[in-house]
Amino acid sequence: MRVLVQRVTSATVSVGGDVVGAIRPDGQGLLAFVGITHSDDPDKARRLAEKVWYLRILADERSAADVNAPILVVSQFTLYADTAKGRRPSWNAAAPGAVAEPLVAAFAEALRGLGAQVQTGVFGANMQIELVNDGPVTVFLEV
Repeated sequence: MRVLVQRVTSATVSVGGDVVGAIRPDGQGLLAFVGITHSDDPDKARRLAEKVWYLRILADERSAADVNAPILVVSQFTLYADTAKGRRPSWNAAAPGAVAEPLVAAFAEALRGLGAQVQTGVFGANMQIELVNDGPVTVFLEV
């Protein structure tokens, strides 16, 4: 399981022109792009949610847990792109939707269980993401 976390001052996800999730924190929030591979399970989702919630990448080395920063969670199978050969990425390492969707949901629920205010995109949809990256700060996490 992989998560690309960006520190943001705002983030919105839309599908077909309709906003389906948005965070506009008083200060800072996080946008978490989540990728799932075949060997992932709910325990990995929980552990990675804890890493994101307690990751000290906000101002003054604080975490989302410290300042109750909101988190926008968006599924992102392209985090498992293999570009080692040729010009066309392979997506073989990305788990199929039937495996990935419940694990992305488990990641979001684990964050909520820790106390996070969580918004989400729509799994499998063609989503448009608007964000203001703060810093910029972008961190890649994996378990």
